[in-house]
Amino acid sequence: MADAAGADEATGAGQRDRITIVIADDHVVVRRGLQMVLDAEPDFEVVGQAGDIAAARRCVLEQRPDVLVADLNMPGQTTLDAIPKLRADAPATQIVVLTMQAEPRYAREARHAGALGYVLKDAAETELVTAVRLAAAGEAYLNRGLAARLVVERTRNSNWD
Repeated sequence: MADAAGADEATGAGQRDRITIVIADDHVVVRRGLQMVLDAEPDFEVVGQAGDIAAARRCVLEQRPDVLVADLNMPGQTTLDAIPKLRADAPATQIVVLTMQAEPRYAREARHAGALGYVLKDAAETELVTAVRLAAAGEAYLNRGLAARLVVERTRNSNWD
């Protein structure tokens, strides 16, 4: 029998009615802005914020969110280096990288490290919302412009010509 939150009483299994999110960015104003954008969605709930990777890891382990939205460049350990450890410690938490880095190699590295989403900071709010929803569902998201650049790059490196 399911309780009001949709969890099975006997097993604790089931779907939550809200997607829980932790935001990690070293700029307070960015975190607050992201929280406003994400909390405006009726099915989202920001459950924590962090200003560096160590604090993000602690918050993820404490809150066990569905999604971690993390800036690529923060003080301390690099986000790319931290992603595999975060995924190992909290495998149910999906990771969306939010960054100014529009170079395809960073997106590839983030994906190989275990991130499901890669969103550029100059993207529309709807793009971040879409990436978070897809990540929570276990699906990948990559900025469209960056995806096109990756295809071109891959085509240039192929033996097709």
